[in-house]
Amino acid sequence: MKITRVEAIPLSIPYQYGSQSHFPHIPKLDFCLVRVETDEGIVGWGDAFAYNCRSAVVAAVNDMIAPRALGHDASRISELGAMIQKHLHIFGRGGIQAYALSGLDIALWDIAAKAKGVPLHQLIGGAKRASMPCYASLLRYTEPAMVAKYCDQALGEGFRAIKLHEIADDAIAGARSAVPDDVPLMADVNCEWSPRDAIAAAERFKRFNLHWLEEPVFPPEDLASIRAVGEASGIPIAAGENYCYESGFKALWQTRAVTYAQPSVIKVGGITEFLKVADLGMKLAPHSPYFGPGALATLHLIAARAPEARFEYFYLWAEAGLFGDLLKPVNGELRVPAKPGLGMDPDPEVIRRFRA
Repeated sequence: MKITRVEAIPLSIPYQYGSQSHFPHIPKLDFCLVRVETDEGIVGWGDAFAYNCRSAVVAAVNDMIAPRALGHDASRISELGAMIQKHLHIFGRGGIQAYALSGLDIALWDIAAKAKGVPLHQLIGGAKRASMPCYASLLRYTEPAMVAKYCDQALGEGFRAIKLHEIADDAIAGARSAVPDDVPLMADVNCEWSPRDAIAAAERFKRFNLHWLEEPVFPPEDLASIRAVGEASGIPIAAGENYCYESGFKALWQTRAVTYAQPSVIKVGGITEFLKVADLGMKLAPHSPYFGPGALATLHLIAARAPEARFEYFYLWAEAGLFGDLLKPVNGELRVPAKPGLGMDPDPEVIRRFRA
């Protein structure tokens, strides 16, 4: 089965989340869908990370990935990915081209599962659970009262864990005032601080009983400092969304810098590289604040390879969804897709309306 076409499809979907301002750097939900056709008529869908970098990722798919993939055997996913990584290493071992390759890889796994008539999870070990608990990943509100309001709202909808994107003590205190101590509360600060400031902040955050503190240090590759934050504060540390390929996570594993490793399937190099990361044996908390084929892939990956983890659900309201109700939690849970491939193809009408 040969690859006959690789197409990048850019989308931009407006959203709301309860604040008058936008979450930093995400004015709209940007998508780069990757559609792959084969000579046997099977079409696969992938997803390349594109928040605020959509045009660059689309160009990488079209100019760097597609020409190297055309004509190759669609079933030889690992070999094709390794070849493309080698050809592109001169441009760096991460970033835009890794996101673009992730989209191709996910689409090829979708094709592989469709060819066998089974859901993706059956190809990677089988689902250990039929439904997936989610944590509500709140965007930044800043105002303590608003933080408390939306924490309370998410809990009322059945979410049993909350993640913040707040950096101020009073905002996190507002969350903890609404979130009972026995409900996991996490904080993702997106590499906000220097190592010294991160340690100081983490020591102040001890009183909030955080389940984890995510990406406390800039730059994110400063693994020694990330580990130092955890050791100084006693708070479990999570990181990994900014690491690409298995090689990035090997360093994370070797340094024992984190309690939770967070591969993002639409950044790390796709399903193939995610599985390699899972095989390292770290405790996984996959990064998944997105709504394209990568979100479906993450459900399959958690169900098969990290069944103790929760799915990260970006707590916002988009103007449209690509998969109907498939990515709409009920009582804080999502069903693991059961149809062949990823479980559903994107809605062509939503693609038509929001194509960028």
